Amino acid sequence: MIHIRKATAEDTAAIRQIAEEVWWPTYVPIIGEKQVGYMIELFYSIETIARQLDDGSQTYLLLEDEGQPVGFAAYSPRLENKEVYKLHKLYCLTNRHGKGYGRILLQAVEEEAKLNGANRLELNVNRHNPAKNFYEKMGYIIAYEEDIDIGSGYWMNDYVMGKDL
Repeated sequence: MIHIRKATAEDTAAIRQIAEEVWWPTYVPIIGEKQVGYMIELFYSIETIARQLDDGSQTYLLLEDEGQPVGFAAYSPRLENKEVYKLHKLYCLTNRHGKGYGRILLQAVEEEAKLNGANRLELNVNRHNPAKNFYEKMGYIIAYEEDIDIGSGYWMNDYVMGKDL
């Protein structure tokens, strides 16, 4: 049985593990091992996840199947416009692709955003990530391109995609 719930501090290790299992095979061909390692530590350290959960800067949803964590999403309102929410992260275990978990998580984030007064959801996706096609199937369109300096000489080269809710 599939269940989605808000993540708590006790879920940080599970979130980190899912990120590790997904990021290496997905992003090494796109950005290389060194940048993947850097970004995992930057965005998915236990301390970073715990801080985001504690200070509420990102809300995490954890998707479980038969009680096992298999995916997560993280979102928040944009600071400059509370009617626009940002999907920061959405990952499902690679061996579970094709089961509709990504769609279920994305729809749950959209519903949460609407319940909190949002009229739009935006996200960043690497310009070479095949997940772009998933988001397009879910009704998202490319708004613009963005290059973000994340330090240590690394950049995120993304599309910013959005969907009116």
